[in-house]
Amino acid sequence: MKRWFVLIILGVSQFVMVLDSTVMNVSISTVASDLGTDIGGMQAAITFYALTMAAFMLTGGKLGDKWGRSRAFRIGSVVYGLGSLATAFAPNLTVLLLGWSLVEGLGAVLVIPAIAALAAINYAGRERVIAFSALGAITGFAAAAGPLIGGLMTTYASWRYVFVGEAIVMALVLIVSGRVKDLPGDKTLRIDFLSVVLSASGMAILVFAVLQSKTWGWLVPLNPPEIAGTTIAPFGISPVAYLILIAILVLRWFVSRQVHLERIGRVPLLKVSLLRIPALRSGLTMFLAQYFAIAALFFVVPVYLQTILGYNALETGLKILPLSAGLIVFSVIGSRMSTVRSARNIARIGQFTLGVGLLLIFVAVQPDLADWLFATGMFVVGAGFGLLASQLGNVNMTAVSKDDTSEVGGLQGTFQNLGSSFGTAIVGSVFILLLTSGFGAALQSSDALSADIKEQVAAATADGAPIISEKQAEQAMRDAGATAEEAAEVAQTYADTQLEALRQALFVVFALTLIAIVLARGLPATIPVPASAEASDDPGDGERTDQVAGT
Repeated sequence: MKRWFVLIILGVSQFVMVLDSTVMNVSISTVASDLGTDIGGMQAAITFYALTMAAFMLTGGKLGDKWGRSRAFRIGSVVYGLGSLATAFAPNLTVLLLGWSLVEGLGAVLVIPAIAALAAINYAGRERVIAFSALGAITGFAAAAGPLIGGLMTTYASWRYVFVGEAIVMALVLIVSGRVKDLPGDKTLRIDFLSVVLSASGMAILVFAVLQSKTWGWLVPLNPPEIAGTTIAPFGISPVAYLILIAILVLRWFVSRQVHLERIGRVPLLKVSLLRIPALRSGLTMFLAQYFAIAALFFVVPVYLQTILGYNALETGLKILPLSAGLIVFSVIGSRMSTVRSARNIARIGQFTLGVGLLLIFVAVQPDLADWLFATGMFVVGAGFGLLASQLGNVNMTAVSKDDTSEVGGLQGTFQNLGSSFGTAIVGSVFILLLTSGFGAALQSSDALSADIKEQVAAATADGAPIISEKQAEQAMRDAGATAEEAAEVAQTYADTQLEALRQALFVVFALTLIAIVLARGLPATIPVPASAEASDDPGDGERTDQVAGT
């Protein structure tokens, strides 16, 4: 037990890092109400939380190399704890964005890469493989437990207590973290400032563009911004298209900069040569696809259950519970399957299973929830997630040598959180775009509404239809002076359109999930030989050779 104490410390920290975002998703309506904002504001907070981590994860990994991973881990724990306290006492959306989306995110970018590196430093041989597998399983378990914990706390106490609890846990982790063995940091390491700026700004511009697409439009301008009375839509094209192009150019500059630094013998922020390892490249891109789907689902499902059906946070958590069961069961099954099937095969089965689960949920989402079909779909999604979680983390870490585990930890965190931010931003924006256009078209074709009412509603939803309940829509129309019949007609039209837009957004996630199966082609096609792992002092090197040879 004593030799696994370090893994317990790292595992608890990993649990807290993953728990955070799932708690916020399941409490989305309550948090929005408490902070005086709406679902759109919460979408921005969730997106920017993941974006902060995606943008600075590589930098966090390099700081760990410079300071020493244990020191980076402790500093990150302090920053994360302070962010959790700020979130717990946030009076409005602005403080939430500062405490949760920024400060907690910056703490996480130090902690997450350090967890992977410290696991590699403290364990060797077969024990290291077990440690990486355990951390992967904890990641999945935290994602599964988050909705239920968040639902219980939000319904019977307050969502704020979750963040107080996180601060306390990280304080305890900090107290016992001296037991974690570490290697000295490289104090001479120079972190290239231009690389940090290019990496962070490129990803920030890209995600911001996607987030704004719901208002500005993707290509054809819908409601573009105005500066000094001038509409910003050059040549009749939405600013979103230009921002995406700028982001691609900035990120291309970032990659070129990394290649240049590596060529002249300086330490790059990202060792681009690592991405030439097929197993690692494929594992990272599948990480992105996996968390894209999960983040999208965890945004859409609470909106459906809470806004359309009127469920509270606990009821929402209970509806998501079958996903947790599927994840836990199939994480274990996936680990056992790895002795008889290759990682590529298991990952493809997992990705396909995830897609099937999303399709079942799509079918179950109706005006009246098809309970058993929805529960089955959530369980199947969890099963797919569990199979993927049992493989990808271990594949990524064992694809490289021990010296590169910190960098791979940063890369894994980057791809995971980039997938999460894309999932929330893209699917949320697609949902609102479909809702706005569909609602407008349905109103214009209605014979029961006067021209004045149609014009009034069109003006109110010009910048995007809000995500509200049918009762809220009806009350808003009554407050605006509509008759009871007109208010009921508009509210019913809105509710029907909202459900259809949500189902279409879910179908987009399903389609992209199935397409992502092709990303598994670079994963190891051979079954690892346990003896080789035990025979080597650095199993990462030996397993990397086997895996690359088998792809």
